[in-house]
Amino acid sequence: KRLMNDLVNDCDIVINFAAESFVDKSISDANPFLVSNIRGAYTILDLITKHNKKMIHISTDEVFGSIETSSATEEEKFNPSNPYAATKASAELIINSFISTHNSDVVITRCTNNYGPRQFPEKLIPKMIYNILNNKPLPIYAKGKNSREWIYVDDHCNALIKLFFKGKSGEKYNIGSGINCNNTFLVKKILKTFADKKIKVGKKVKIIFVKDRPGHDFRYSLNSNKIKKRLNWKPKTNLNQGISKTINWYIENQSYFLNISKKLFLKRLGK
Repeated sequence: KRLMNDLVNDCDIVINFAAESFVDKSISDANPFLVSNIRGAYTILDLITKHNKKMIHISTDEVFGSIETSSATEEEKFNPSNPYAATKASAELIINSFISTHNSDVVITRCTNNYGPRQFPEKLIPKMIYNILNNKPLPIYAKGKNSREWIYVDDHCNALIKLFFKGKSGEKYNIGSGINCNNTFLVKKILKTFADKKIKVGKKVKIIFVKDRPGHDFRYSLNSNKIKKRLNWKPKTNLNQGISKTINWYIENQSYFLNISKKLFLKRLGK
């Protein structure tokens, strides 16, 4: 807290990306998520309140749980299905209490699944790219029909820049692309992009369906009309462009994988 006190005191604004974020790991051991996502968020919140700073807090669409048909607005009720989502929802509730009781200057954002360069390879897209580059099977949970809304990381960052200047204190903003697809479709698109780039794929590279993980939400989807209308933001990167740019980065930076212990990303629950 002493370090954070100095950092917050010297800054203009805090954008709190810090979190344990991989759902699979929260199922194996929730404690680090409780420490980082709740206690860590509180530490920063307490300090920005003390120093009269503004904070943009990065939450997640997963606080709403599975949205089967429509898209969640900012007012959708919380229904987290896994420890990761529950800790992110808890942080939001603590922030809301500080806004009410201390008039803390906080904007909360909830974004859909991010992807792009430099993403840790435990996540779905970089893991599939790693496996293709290393002639390994492509494991997908259950029947591959679970659906997510995907946003390219630059589009997310551009939304946060808008919120940096124009986000209203105490408000929540959903940030989504409207690009929603199931996991099988997504992995097939990655494979097709490799083929379009005329990159040879090994014989062991094929989709395999593995045992589903516990508490696996079927579908996430956000209604992002608020940020589009009030801040004149919209995503610029379609899925074809984003996947192509992401694959290019990992191909050109394969040494990135060498600097990460394979124990941290090769094994997934459900295999």
